[in-house]
Amino acid sequence: MHTNEINDDKSLNFLEEIIEKDIQEGKHNGRVLTRFPPEPNGYLHLGHSSSICLNFGLAKKFGGKTNLRFDDTNPVTEETEYVESIKADIKWLGFDWANELYASDYFEQLYTFATDLIKKGLAYVDDSSSEQIAAQKGDLHTPGINSPFRDRSVEENLELFAKMRAGEFADGERVLRAKIDMAHPNMIMRDPLIYRIKHAHHHRTGDAWCIYPMYDFAHGQSDSIENITHSICTLEFIPHRAMYDWCIEKLEIFPSKQYEFARVNINYTVMSKRKLLQLVNEKHVDGWDDPRMPTISGVRRRGYTAEAIREFCDRVGVSKRDKLIDIGLLEFCVREHLNKISLRRMAVLDPIKLIITNYPEGNSELLPTENNTEDENAGTRNLSFSNTLYIEQDDFMEEPTKKFFRLGVGLSVRLKSAYIVTCTGFTKDDNGNITEVHCTYAPNSKSGSDTSGIKAKGVIHWVDANNCKTAEVRIYDRLFKVENPNAEDGDFKDYINENSLQIVKEAKIENELAKAIASDKFQFLRLGYFCLDKNSTYENLIFNKTVGLKDSWAKEVVKG
Repeated sequence: MHTNEINDDKSLNFLEEIIEKDIQEGKHNGRVLTRFPPEPNGYLHLGHSSSICLNFGLAKKFGGKTNLRFDDTNPVTEETEYVESIKADIKWLGFDWANELYASDYFEQLYTFATDLIKKGLAYVDDSSSEQIAAQKGDLHTPGINSPFRDRSVEENLELFAKMRAGEFADGERVLRAKIDMAHPNMIMRDPLIYRIKHAHHHRTGDAWCIYPMYDFAHGQSDSIENITHSICTLEFIPHRAMYDWCIEKLEIFPSKQYEFARVNINYTVMSKRKLLQLVNEKHVDGWDDPRMPTISGVRRRGYTAEAIREFCDRVGVSKRDKLIDIGLLEFCVREHLNKISLRRMAVLDPIKLIITNYPEGNSELLPTENNTEDENAGTRNLSFSNTLYIEQDDFMEEPTKKFFRLGVGLSVRLKSAYIVTCTGFTKDDNGNITEVHCTYAPNSKSGSDTSGIKAKGVIHWVDANNCKTAEVRIYDRLFKVENPNAEDGDFKDYINENSLQIVKEAKIENELAKAIASDKFQFLRLGYFCLDKNSTYENLIFNKTVGLKDSWAKEVVKG
């Protein structure tokens, strides 16, 4: 984590400086109104979380408000499902909007704005094909050429535009273009399209419209209609600012102002909606909320907390240059928060039986155990203990190495929250696999009242084999094997990590975990942080691994 990626709470970022200056100068009467304007054509991802935290956070800091406005001007790609998921994600992150609005609310007003431009001689209907329009544009070194339809009369343009609205032309047959300058150094300003024909059903307006405004035309005017004071976009919209300002100036409407900041990119993932949709449609993942996905719904299902994501966005800060953030920073924020709130539980993912030969068979006891040593209000639970337990296969070694401080013949360990046991032997099946580990325990070595004098160097977790549940546990890793799959040669899907999901079908868990609910967060001792999956039932318990207890990824990279 680089220090220049951490936001200093004591100083204002450049956007806060702009807003503070505007307030001091009395601009907009000191009012601050921001907006978050997602297109409902996919699920929100972690990059959006930065924009959400920024827009809502700025408004809150300066006593303002934030509108949620759906940029629903492309009926082909937009769905009500995406609208609902976006609203759920924003609320989960901890924010609420002043007004829920849609660009489609303004279709009639935007149509009027377009006719106003036509009347001012600043827009015209063009019959050229998309290929012809592209050819007319020229390039960065060559000025464009005027369309043969550029000098149509105002009357003809008004008539044709009305016919476009009435559905008298096919898709692509005509467009409405702004009349600006075909030699403009900014390619976007070379008579950009502002309306196109699309005979498609809209998720809100149905079939009422067959012409739809382009983003560059709808965006600034929607901001102006809402009296947005600070329209905050990512850096790729810098070239579009000229069109934003031109429309507002020529239409003589409320002067909203656009400002840009650097988007947040995270390594070992992709955050293009197009690419994420590909992963979903081609079944590389199990839907938009697959816990390996960088979508907000995906990380929520994985067990990330809203508090951790807000902390991550705050630490990354606001910048004027794009940067690739180490996902380790996000995982650090998640781990730090989960450590404070997670209930401690025991689970064994790769079980082998441990038989305590001198513990009375048929007996059992309940051992009071703290739920979270970091939280004194978390209370305690009773752990069931008997002569037959499950431990991890890795916690026993047939021929222990010198620095192996777990179980092997002659070695002693403490069973977490229970007793010290000493290994006396083991049994194998016909194939040479170890099936049982045999131990004796020291009755006077119980945790909290140990008088045995035995010094055990290791502590291992366990589950009572006579009183436990079986669960499926899903272990998630990075979805991609390379740091920046967007920058690599070939198809980004070639770099998918084939080991990004491992499923443990027969994990053994303590009974308390059968009471888990969706909002619970758990630390499985020595294994990491886990949460209940949305598809879990009492009969078929499923837990997702959220993050490990410490960062093992960096070690794997060095080792590899």
